[in-house]
Amino acid sequence: MEARHSAHSVEEAEDAVKELRAELAKAGITLPSLGLDPVSLAREAPCPLVELGRCSVETARRLAAVLR
Repeated sequence: MEARHSAHSVEEAEDAVKELRAELAKAGITLPSLGLDPVSLAREAPCPLVELGRCSVETARRLAAVLR
């Protein structure tokens, strides 16, 4: 049961990353390092975290403008 829950959690996290990437693309924003944090997946029962990663100052400003 726990393994199935863990796999589901990872699938949900992958879907969330895809959704976020698509919505950012609509706003003309690319986060090159966007993905799942590999350390959070290394546990026996993964607890996935989304890694937003680094971006340029221009991208950070564009992202802030979209969030306003």
